[in-house]
Amino acid sequence: MTTNPETVKAAFAKTKVFVFDCDGVIWRGGHLLPRVPEMLEMLTARGKKFVFVTNNSTRSRAENVKKFHKLGLTFVKEEDILTSAFAAAALLEQEIKLPRDRKVYVVGQHGIIDELALLGYEGIGGPAHSDMRVDPEGRMNVDASVGAVVVGYDFEVNYYKLSYASMCIRHNEGCHFVATNTDALAHLNPDEEHPGGGTMVAAVQHATGRKPVVAGKPSMFLVSYLTHKFDVELNEMCMVGDRLDTDILFGKRSGMETALVMSGVTTPAILAQADEEHTPDMVLESVADFLAC
Repeated sequence: MTTNPETVKAAFAKTKVFVFDCDGVIWRGGHLLPRVPEMLEMLTARGKKFVFVTNNSTRSRAENVKKFHKLGLTFVKEEDILTSAFAAAALLEQEIKLPRDRKVYVVGQHGIIDELALLGYEGIGGPAHSDMRVDPEGRMNVDASVGAVVVGYDFEVNYYKLSYASMCIRHNEGCHFVATNTDALAHLNPDEEHPGGGTMVAAVQHATGRKPVVAGKPSMFLVSYLTHKFDVELNEMCMVGDRLDTDILFGKRSGMETALVMSGVTTPAILAQADEEHTPDMVLESVADFLAC
């Protein structure tokens, strides 16, 4: 099932930047996966660069740094991490060019609100609307200054948030609809898969009849950001992840080398059914396999 070691060594030699997913690759739930610190230290010693790109929008980059440090990876800095919450905020600023006087309604957690604030946007909703209820006999008057709706993973999602988001998109002229990601499943612990952020996105999409602009993997928005950040060609980068529909698809579409690790959600049975666009260039038991290069 795993790729021939010589093939892995050849790919490793030409790769200048490793793009790592986090959950299922670096950690699983709250537990660091075996030999990750050694592997990252080896990359640094060999002159390789790396960045962590996660579709988890619940935490800001600053909060993710705290998790890395708690797990013992104290050398990781904020600039080493890209989250789908950061990507959504950056997309509003760089591609949509949303004016700063327009508010952003959020279905999601504090990670999105925090990243929006860092770029000067006022995010409303989110956790502040977790206890709100729709009055079936009243009117929902949404804020007319909302110029965009960002939907991400929200474990406190409710009918009020979905209604408010949908009404902003449908009734506020020119209101943009952005998804942090469309992941179908999320890990709340190492052993269970729960509905992911894509389920919240799908609800709003169905209610509005509008497709969102997707900021996180496998969207191509992050590709130009990464190539600019590291000043390398895409074929000198390697996407390392555990999901075929986000990590591997992201890497394949962009022209990166791709490595699937079997330490996360993808099983041999799922891999066997993958079409060409979702088939990785390499299959590894875990990122520890790079230590043999």
